[in-house]
Amino acid sequence: METRLIAGRTVTFHRYNTIIIGAGAAGMNCAVHLCEFMKRKGVADAQNRIAIVTRGVKLGASRMSGSDKQTYYKLGTSPNVPDCAESFAATLTAAGCCHGDLALIEGVTSLREFHHLVQAGVAFPTDSMGVFIGYKTDHDPAERATSAGPKTSRFMSECLQRQADEYGIRIFDNQEAAHLLTTGSGRSKRIVGVVTLGRLQAAGPAHAISVFLAANVVLAAGGPGELYKTSVYPEGQVGLHGLAFKAGLVAENLTESQFGLASTKFRWNVSGTYMQAIPRIFSTDAEGKDERDFLAGFFPSMKSMATNIFLKGYQWPFDPQKIEGGKSSLIDILVFNENRKGRRVFLDFRTNPTGSGAMASFNLNDLEPEAFEYLRNAAATQRTPIERLAHMNPLAIEIYRENGIDLHSEPLEIAVCAQHNNGGFAVNKWWESSIPHTFVIGEMAGTHGVKRPGGSALNAGQVGGLRAAEFIVNAYGCDVAGEGENAENIDRQIAQLLGKLDSWQSSSGRSPQEVIEEIQDRMTASAAHIRQEKDARESLKKAILLCKEIAAKGLAAKDPREIATAIQAEHLALCSAGYLKAIVDLLSQGSGSRGSHLVLSPGGVPIHPDVLDPSTGKPLTFKPENQDLRRKIQRIQYDEAAPDLFDCQAVVPRATPAERKSFEPAWQDYRENRIYEM
Repeated sequence: METRLIAGRTVTFHRYNTIIIGAGAAGMNCAVHLCEFMKRKGVADAQNRIAIVTRGVKLGASRMSGSDKQTYYKLGTSPNVPDCAESFAATLTAAGCCHGDLALIEGVTSLREFHHLVQAGVAFPTDSMGVFIGYKTDHDPAERATSAGPKTSRFMSECLQRQADEYGIRIFDNQEAAHLLTTGSGRSKRIVGVVTLGRLQAAGPAHAISVFLAANVVLAAGGPGELYKTSVYPEGQVGLHGLAFKAGLVAENLTESQFGLASTKFRWNVSGTYMQAIPRIFSTDAEGKDERDFLAGFFPSMKSMATNIFLKGYQWPFDPQKIEGGKSSLIDILVFNENRKGRRVFLDFRTNPTGSGAMASFNLNDLEPEAFEYLRNAAATQRTPIERLAHMNPLAIEIYRENGIDLHSEPLEIAVCAQHNNGGFAVNKWWESSIPHTFVIGEMAGTHGVKRPGGSALNAGQVGGLRAAEFIVNAYGCDVAGEGENAENIDRQIAQLLGKLDSWQSSSGRSPQEVIEEIQDRMTASAAHIRQEKDARESLKKAILLCKEIAAKGLAAKDPREIATAIQAEHLALCSAGYLKAIVDLLSQGSGSRGSHLVLSPGGVPIHPDVLDPSTGKPLTFKPENQDLRRKIQRIQYDEAAPDLFDCQAVVPRATPAERKSFEPAWQDYRENRIYEM
């Protein structure tokens, strides 16, 4: 560590071989593997060559997100049901827009990383024979899913952090990433470090500025959850997408966010057993009065309505292909429509579903076979939803009790929320980005395509962390970064950043919080699970104007404590413009409804005869998916000179590799490090 004076400020410099920005399960795993690989190379002080830089060790989706039994998706471990990596890859690529090599690697490496978590202390359940029991999750044809309970990802990150601490890896907490340092241009461009603002020292006029220089940078900061107003992401989950765009990284599939029902008072997904317990779903006015069982008018019978509530459990994400004919995602549409009317929607686990006057009363024995047999096999045939939930998954009740909500005595308010970003930044088979020496793992990596099985993101983050660590050590080496001829350029970028932060304290621009609220309102209205091309185009124009306004006027952060929020607002603004540009580009190609978003279109397919367009009074209609576009992946890159600030292009997904070498030549490639040649 050293300090030097830049623009009249004392700036602290740190130098490492690799810095990991983000402290979730993916980032922690990468740090652990880096240390292990370096030690195998004979690097005695490996732990001193790696650092984790984070806004908050206990913040982020890994520590603060989950569901009824948060799923970890892996290759099947049943002793009597065969599975293979090619089948796993076929599942991941089935909905299109997914690279086959990444899907195969996630399958091949899944058990290696799963057992690494087991050894780290994550308590995935087994039977008396040691078999890791599986179950079926959404978009999953097998039973590859398992769980350590509602807090699976928290357990993962905590166990991996304990390993990192035991190894002596340094974690720099409370650091707001303000700028990614770049050198060179074109194919020679590199990200050589990050400039951070110390959040705990941001109250004074002289901000605590640190610079972390590294030969390799791993971006592991999660998804940009703060883009959306209606979101199940932890509050404050802003990601690094705006900074990564500005640095020049190419992104893929940003159009493919995932949405689903979640509670709003305490942000938590209500998937799995929450819906399989079959609670009553009702709405009220804004004051909590005028209760209505609004689903009843849209299903032909109690049998149909109750079965679809059950199916919402493992068909949890909103899916436009499960709307027609009164399927489970019609529930999401109806919940959303109640919210648009200013009404609030609740799950009530104290009471079984209630129908209209023409409907029969709820009876478990009248469910469709898929639902009834599941509940019977689980011995979950109790009288009320709360009893069924307590029998199947008592921890699902406990997680709400820990957060001040008693499902035994009060209903649970829900909405359709942003939950996960299937797209992200483009990576190769070693999770290296479009800029060499910069790697992207976890939710920031765009590896999932249009749809993914539930829980596959946790596996992808672990596999990505391993692959990045292995490549860094074996292809790029273990040397600590130096500045060399880049020192002047680095100092200039730091001075420009300091000047900008200082100018914000006297800026005539808008407040950071006002800007963030504008972004969230716009993204929730135009870029969530309901989309229209005309509306998205208008929102894109406004997003671009906002970016230009911030560039011209800055942000008003008169209180030094607002500087960190202003940094977030600036890069969320650019991030939102990128997402909207991607959405507009895809809609203009006639993509239609796919993944987890529905595209409204006059003259399209009716959602339901009684679901009406409030502006016309006619049945609301949507555009079906254009499946030809599954064979293309949309790429997007920031271009300051472009009219919309971003350029889009389509690429063909990389195929699932089929060639297999025999043992001897493969062994030789491994011994001679040829497996790391690109």
